[in-house]
Amino acid sequence: REEGALVVRAELPGIDPEKDVELTVTDGMLHITAERRVEDRQESEKYLRQELRVGSFTRVLPLPEGVTESDITASYKDGILEIRIPLPEPPPAEEPKKIAVTRA
Repeated sequence: REEGALVVRAELPGIDPEKDVELTVTDGMLHITAERRVEDRQESEKYLRQELRVGSFTRVLPLPEGVTESDITASYKDGILEIRIPLPEPPPAEEPKKIAVTRA
């Protein structure tokens, strides 16, 4: 928690946040999905070496009641995905109500 918001941080180095990350909200749950694809190719006169590494990341988190997808913001900087979910203000406390006790 930070400044009235729930903050989720995920280390996702080496991805393109615009293509490789998907954030969705369904039934009060935040779905975070990311996929990293790294291709490495080295050629010389005698050999060709080509590697493909693929990794995926998925998390599902419950959202506080009253939060909608339009309230959530996300940013990506230096390999860290940061998602900020504002916490709704708690309802004002009700005054205690007195209940009369009668003799039976």
